[in-house]
Amino acid sequence: MAAGSTADRIIFNGTGLSSAGRKENPMNTLAIKNLTVRSADGDILTDFSLQVSKDVPVTILGETGSGKSILASAIMGLLPPTLLASGEIYLDGKALHTLSSRARQQYWGTVMTLLPQEPWHALDPVMPVKQQIRETYLKVRGHSKKQADIATSQALAHLGLANAAHSIPSTLSGGMAQRVAFAVATAGGAQVLLADEPTKGLDVGRRDDIVQLLKAHASQGTLITITHDVEVAEQIGGYLVVMQKGKIVEQGKCEDILSRPQADYTQALIAAAPKNWPEKQTASKAAHSFVKIQNLQKQRGGRELFQQLNTTLNKGDIIGISGDSGSGKSTLGDILLGLLPADSGVIEFSQPLLRHEMLKIYQDPPSGFAPHCTLAQLLADLVKRHKLNSDDVFNYMNQLQLHSSLLQRRPAALSGGELQRFALLRVLLLKPQLLVADEPTSRLDPITAKKITELLVESCRAINTTLILISHDSCMLSKICDRVVHLQESPQ
Repeated sequence: MAAGSTADRIIFNGTGLSSAGRKENPMNTLAIKNLTVRSADGDILTDFSLQVSKDVPVTILGETGSGKSILASAIMGLLPPTLLASGEIYLDGKALHTLSSRARQQYWGTVMTLLPQEPWHALDPVMPVKQQIRETYLKVRGHSKKQADIATSQALAHLGLANAAHSIPSTLSGGMAQRVAFAVATAGGAQVLLADEPTKGLDVGRRDDIVQLLKAHASQGTLITITHDVEVAEQIGGYLVVMQKGKIVEQGKCEDILSRPQADYTQALIAAAPKNWPEKQTASKAAHSFVKIQNLQKQRGGRELFQQLNTTLNKGDIIGISGDSGSGKSTLGDILLGLLPADSGVIEFSQPLLRHEMLKIYQDPPSGFAPHCTLAQLLADLVKRHKLNSDDVFNYMNQLQLHSSLLQRRPAALSGGELQRFALLRVLLLKPQLLVADEPTSRLDPITAKKITELLVESCRAINTTLILISHDSCMLSKICDRVVHLQESPQ
């Protein structure tokens, strides 16, 4: 590391000294020594050592399933009983790994907090947004009612959530739910923030807003951000740790690694960003009208999402839908599938479709799976119900890089990326005529996202499925779609 940089204040392997040999200020120092997390199938995290000091943001960058989220759970003391952790974790010199679960919980919210990967798992499903944030200020922060009201209103306005104050989480878009989760996670005033994929599902503008909030926190406390987004890591700066399969493969100053990556995996991760994808190859084909949309209009939450929407979808086309968070992308997809009614307008299909011929890959993977069954049982039921070839299950699992051991787990025991790939597997087995994929790779690292997106598009083209691909990433859509429909967010 270059002498004099802020990243020099990162301390590794528990030495307790900066690069200049001086003792660090112990306040807001998080030290991890030789942390290993094991499952029945082997190590998920291996000999992870890192010490983070105040004012120096640290970003953990890596592929889906690399152990990033497990690291966050181990730091917080949230590992499931099926996982065994060894090693040491210290916060300002206090040995967290020696504390009981109850004693460790005393740190939650006020001293250290976790912004989890799935916002719907962190929010009360029946409590309005404003009330959830306000109660955190009241119960955790200790604010008076007046202070809590003021702080809540400021947080809602700052995150662009003023109009969602009285909504419940299930009525929000994925990006809006993530912003609510951020507001709740940070309302308690904890100085140590672990942000697990905090910008997934957000449009570029909202993503950048969250990054600025994270950087502001890092200037006053301790920040560890877990992400697979190279651009997020670049914006946060500070120190970068690149992980693959539970191990650190490269670490150092963020700008050095991203500009001059040494590890093959880091190079591949950067090269897989959509801006580096090759331009799509266009092939002429006969156009057969499949869906006609005429004068479609929809309001939600008292706000008009779109009006006078007219377009035609051809059979086998790959159609992208882009737009900011809350612009109505997911709503439009649900209307096309008959899951929501339009306020006015006409949608006309060229042929009648059965229910299983019109499918959706949900933006939030848990919402598409029965929570109390194993993946093996869910897929077996699907194969039996539709008389499918069970060999196709394992063929797709290989293509989607899903280990057979995952079949014995329930959905909640999988990472968001793993569960999203199972959602894709299930859809491909049924070979639908119309498929709406709502942010299908937002939880995946760039390498896996590129592979999965290519597999999705190739599979749909092979069976002549009309694919509606919803994404905030207009660059990615331009590289793979036949046409892109952009929805403009209405003024709030």
